[in-house]
Amino acid sequence: MAEIVLRNLTKRWGSFTGVERTNLTIADQEFLVLLGPSGCGKTTTMRMIAGLEEASEGDILIGGRRVNGLDPKDRDIAMVFQSYALYPNMNVYENIRFPLKVRRVPAAEHHERVMRAARMVELTEFLERRPGELSGGQRQRVALARAIVRQPNVFLMDEPLSNLDAKLRVSTRAQIKNLSHELKVTTIYVTHDQVEAMTLADRVVIMKRGVIQQVGSPVEIYDRPANTFVAGFIGNPAMNLMTGELRGGVFSGENVRIAGINGPDGAVVLGFRAEDASVVPAGGDIVAPTYTMELLGDATMVAVRAGGALVTVKAQKDYRIEIGAPVEISVPAGICHLFDAAEGNRIETAG
Repeated sequence: MAEIVLRNLTKRWGSFTGVERTNLTIADQEFLVLLGPSGCGKTTTMRMIAGLEEASEGDILIGGRRVNGLDPKDRDIAMVFQSYALYPNMNVYENIRFPLKVRRVPAAEHHERVMRAARMVELTEFLERRPGELSGGQRQRVALARAIVRQPNVFLMDEPLSNLDAKLRVSTRAQIKNLSHELKVTTIYVTHDQVEAMTLADRVVIMKRGVIQQVGSPVEIYDRPANTFVAGFIGNPAMNLMTGELRGGVFSGENVRIAGINGPDGAVVLGFRAEDASVVPAGGDIVAPTYTMELLGDATMVAVRAGGALVTVKAQKDYRIEIGAPVEISVPAGICHLFDAAEGNRIETAG
C-alpha cells in the first residue's frame, strides 16, 4: 500500500514561504495532479515528498511510515523529470536497465523487466539506439520506461511533457493515462497545464502562492470552482468573470444585465462558461460590440467587453461577424456562478 499523507507540510527559505501548512492524503493507486502557475509551490511539494528538499515543518508519510529523515533512495519512489536525464553513451536498453544495476536487482531478472517496460511504452524497436538518435517523444518514453522498470511504490512526475511539441504532448499524455491504468501505482504529477490536469487526474490539487485553493475531481473543480482564481485557471477558455451589482435577482454591469440570479444583494463577481452561453439575434443579456472572432474549426469564439472583462462565447462553427459589429449574447441564469467581490470565494446558493 502506498498511501501518501502530508501533515502541515511547510517549506520556508528565510522569510519566504514556498509551501504553507499543506494537509493532503493521496490514496493508494491514485493519480493526483498538482496544478498551478509558476512559483505556486507544486514542484517544491513534490521535491519534499521525494526527499530532494527538506521540509521546514510537518510530516510526510508513505505507506504509513514517516519518511522525513530518509534519503531519496530509501523512499521507494521513481521520478520522471522535464529533462529526460538519459545517459548519452548508453543505448535505450542500457538506459532502461540502469536502475536495476544500481539497486543490485539479480541480473537474471533484468532482461524480462527491461523488455516489459519497453513494450509498455512501445520502444522495443529502438532498444539499440542511443538517446541522440531519438525524437523528444521517444526520449521521454525512455525516461518513463526507466521509472517503470524499478516497479516503485510511487511515481513522481515533474512537468514531463513540457519539452514536447503540441502533437507529441497529446500522444504521450494518452500513453501516461494508459500506463496509469495498467500499472496501478500511486502517482503525483506536477504541471502548469490545466488540460493535462483535467485529462489525467483522478483528483486535482490547485495551488497558489504555496496554499491549496481546491482539491477535487476534474469534474468537481470545473463545475464548482471554489474561488475566482480556480474559475479563471481551469477551462479552455477559462470561465468568464464579470464584476457588477446584484439587486433583487438582477445582475448588472458594463454591457450586461442578467435576471433570475439567486444570490445576496451587493457587489459580486458573476461567472459562466463560454459553452453555456449563446449568440442570439435579439434579446440578449449581454449587448456589446464584437471585440474579436476566432475560428476554431468545430466552433467560432466571439469575444466582447462586458462587466469590466473580456468575455467569450462559443458560437456555431459557421457563425461570422465583423469586429466592431454589435452582438447579443444569452446567458441563462441557471448556469451562472457567483463569487464574493472582496475575497473571490464562491457564494453557495439554494437554487
